Amino acid sequence: MDSIMKEFEHLEVKLEDVKSATDNFNDTKIIGRGGFGKVYQGELSQSRGKTKVAFKRLDSKHGQGDPQFWKEIMMLSLYTHENLISLLGFCNEGDEKILVYALASNGSLDRHLSSTTLTWTQRIRICHDAAKGLCYLHEDKGNHHRVLHRDIKSSNILLDKNWKAKVSDMGLAKVGLANQYSFLITDTVGTLGYIDPMYLRMGFLTKESDVYSFGVVLFEVLCGRLCFDYSNAHSGNIVHIWKQRYEENKLDEIMFKDDLVQALDPSSLEIFSEIAFQCLQESREKRPKMSHVVEKLEIALKSQELVDFIQKEYQEILKAVAPPLIYRSVEELKVLLSKGILLNGGQTWLSINEKMEHIERIYIEGCINPDVIKANSLQHLSDFDIVNSRFPGGRCYEYLNDFKARVRGQYLTPQISYTVNLVFRYRWNTYVNSYNPLRYKVDGEDATKVYIIYPIIHEREDGWFIVPLYQFTSRHKTADLLFVFEPRWISLLVAGIEFQPSEEKVELQVIEEYQDMVKDASQSLFYTSLDELKQILCQGVHLNGYKTWFSLNEKGRHCHMISMEDCLIPNEDFTFPFQSHSASRFPAGFYQTNNKGFKTHVKTQFLSPSITYTVNLVFYAITFSNQHYVDLKYKLRGETTTSTVYLANRKGNDFLLMAELYQFTSNGSIFELEITFDNHGSYLQVEGILFQPLEKVEDPMLEDDKVEDTETISDSRIPNFSSDTKKSTTKKNLFSTGKWFQFNHDTDQDDTPQEVYYAAIVQPTNTVSPVYRKLY
Repeated sequence: MDSIMKEFEHLEVKLEDVKSATDNFNDTKIIGRGGFGKVYQGELSQSRGKTKVAFKRLDSKHGQGDPQFWKEIMMLSLYTHENLISLLGFCNEGDEKILVYALASNGSLDRHLSSTTLTWTQRIRICHDAAKGLCYLHEDKGNHHRVLHRDIKSSNILLDKNWKAKVSDMGLAKVGLANQYSFLITDTVGTLGYIDPMYLRMGFLTKESDVYSFGVVLFEVLCGRLCFDYSNAHSGNIVHIWKQRYEENKLDEIMFKDDLVQALDPSSLEIFSEIAFQCLQESREKRPKMSHVVEKLEIALKSQELVDFIQKEYQEILKAVAPPLIYRSVEELKVLLSKGILLNGGQTWLSINEKMEHIERIYIEGCINPDVIKANSLQHLSDFDIVNSRFPGGRCYEYLNDFKARVRGQYLTPQISYTVNLVFRYRWNTYVNSYNPLRYKVDGEDATKVYIIYPIIHEREDGWFIVPLYQFTSRHKTADLLFVFEPRWISLLVAGIEFQPSEEKVELQVIEEYQDMVKDASQSLFYTSLDELKQILCQGVHLNGYKTWFSLNEKGRHCHMISMEDCLIPNEDFTFPFQSHSASRFPAGFYQTNNKGFKTHVKTQFLSPSITYTVNLVFYAITFSNQHYVDLKYKLRGETTTSTVYLANRKGNDFLLMAELYQFTSNGSIFELEITFDNHGSYLQVEGILFQPLEKVEDPMLEDDKVEDTETISDSRIPNFSSDTKKSTTKKNLFSTGKWFQFNHDTDQDDTPQEVYYAAIVQPTNTVSPVYRKLY
C-alpha cells in the first residue's frame, strides 16, 4: 500500500483544503448522493489557480473501503479519455477517503432523463459520448489489457457544462488481459436493473456485460425514465417491458414525448432503438461490440442533426427548391448549399459560406418591374459567348438608361452585417478602365451616391464585377431595398444584385504620403498591397464626403479637384441650382451658371511639393473637338488686373473641358486661392477647380525663329474677337507649351490704344490648356 501511495502522492490533497472548499462538508455544498456516500462541490486552489471541483466522500458504511478507493485512483490515473471523468486528486487522512474530480456542472444523466430542455440531438450525443468512453475502456490500448467497468448506469454518466458525457465511478472496474474473454466472479457487483442477467445467474463477467448495462441506459434515454418502477404494485425492473414493446413495434407507447421537445426523427429512432435492443440480447454472442455501438449512434446522431438543422435553418428554403435536393446527411446538404441552389422559380440563387452564413443573389429579372422593361433589354450572355457564372442560366439587363431595382432578400442570416452588391459585366471590354462611376440613390435617402469602379478591386477572375451599393445589419431573415440608378454613357450588363455577408477589413500599412487620402476617402478602399493602392489612386478617389477628387498622374504627382459644391461662395443675387449628371464626378453634379458671374474659394493640402501646378476651371460642354472657345473673364484675389481665357482643352475622352487660369509652384503646404468670374456669354455647366501638375514640353529655339520673323494671319485663322478688327500682324515665338503668336488689334477709333494679344493656334499638349490672353 505504501508503494501505491508513493506512486500517486503528487495527487494528494490535504484534508484541511477539502474542508475549506466545502465549508467543513456543509450540506449546502452537496450536489449528489449514492451508495458510495455524498458528493460536494467546491473550489480548490491548484498551481493553475482556483478550480471548481467535485469531492466524492466515500462512506465505509456502504462498503466503500480501501480496495475500491485505490482502484479508482489507479484506474483514472492510468486511463484517460475525453469521455472519462478526470481525477484531479485524492485525500486519505484518518478515516476520510475523498476523491477529487473535475466538476461536471450538469450533474448525472439520470437527473435529465425527463428534462424538456434537452433536445433529441443532445440526448443522442450524450449516449454517443458515453459509448466512446466505454469503448475506450474495452479496447486494447497497447498494454494488452482491457477494462470492464461493471457498474454502467445513467447515474454514473456525468455531464459537464457543455453537456459532454463522462463515464465515472471506476471503483468496481476489473482489469484483465485483452485476450481474456471472461472472468469468474464469486461476488457479483453492480446495480440491479442494469446488471447483465447472465452475469447475475452464472457469475461470468465479460465486456458484453457492460454492453448490456449500456443498452439499459439507451432505453432509459429513449423512454425518459429509469429502468425500475416503484410507483405501483407491479414495481420493479421494467426492461423486459421495453424489449417487448420493441418486438411488438409499439415503441410509441414507451417513448419519451413532450410538446416542448421536437419529435425524434424516424430514421434516428430506428437506428437508436435497434442498437439498444441488440445490447439487451440474452445471448452475449448476439450483443454488439462497443465500437459497433459507437458507429450506430454516430449515424443516428447525424440523422437527427440533419433534421434539427433543416427544421431550424432550411425548412422554408428547401420547400422553395425545385427539383427537390437529394442528400443523406448534414454534411451532404452543406456541400449542396455551398455550391448554391436555385429558389423561387429561378429568381433567387442561395448559397452558404464557411461560417454557414447565407449568400442570397436575386436575378435582375426578379428586381425590375416587368411592365417597364424595354424590348431587347434582357439578353442571354450566351449570345456574347460569356458564361454567367454568378447567376447561372439567367438573362442580363443592359443598363444604359435609368432604371429602378427592388431587391427583396428572403433567406438572410439574422444579426450579421451584409453588403448589397451589384453584379455586372461591361458591354464592351474596351471601356473597363474608363471613368464612368455608378450613380444611384437608395430609397429613403436624399443624397445621390457616386461609386467609382476600380477593376483591380471589383473585377473577379471570371470577368464579373462586384460593386458594393449598400451596407446594413440584418435584423430578420428578410430585407426590402429599392435602388434608383441614373443614366450612364457606358453600357453595363447587369446579372443581378446579391446580399453578401460583409468581410472583416484588413488594415494594411500605408506610406505617409497617402495616409490623409486613405483616411479621407469617401468610399472604402480595399487593397492587398501598396501597389494596388497606387493603382487605385491613379484612377482617382473621392475625398471629403464626395466633394473633392484626388488622383495621381503617370509620374505619381498629386492632382486635386475641388467640386463647385465645395468651393462656390454663395451669391444671394444669382444662386443657380446644381444638376446631377452622369459625366460629373460629384453627386451634386454641374453648377448651372446661366451666363452669370460667380465666386470660388479653393483650398487644398494634397499637392506634391516643388511642382509647378496649373489651376483650371473644369466645365461640361458637348463638343467633339479638342478645343472649345470660351470668353471668360476672371480676377484673382489680390490682383488688380482682370484676365481673360478664350480657349479650353478637352480633359479626356468625355465632354469635360478645362481652361487654365493660373500657375504656381507648390511648397507642399496648404494652398488657398479666391477667384471671381465675371458674367459671361457661355452657358457654363461647371464641375469644379482642378489643380494639375504642369507638363512641360521641351522645344529648343530654332535659329531661324527670330523675333523679326513675321507672317500675316488670315481672318479665318484669327478668333473673331471684334467686328471692328481691321489688321493683324504677328511676331512668331516658341514657347514650351507650344507655338504662340503675338498680334496687334487695331480699332476704328484713333484715340483707342492698340491692343496686344497672344494666341496659340497649333495643337497643344493634352495636359496644358491653350489659352488666348488679352494683355492690358
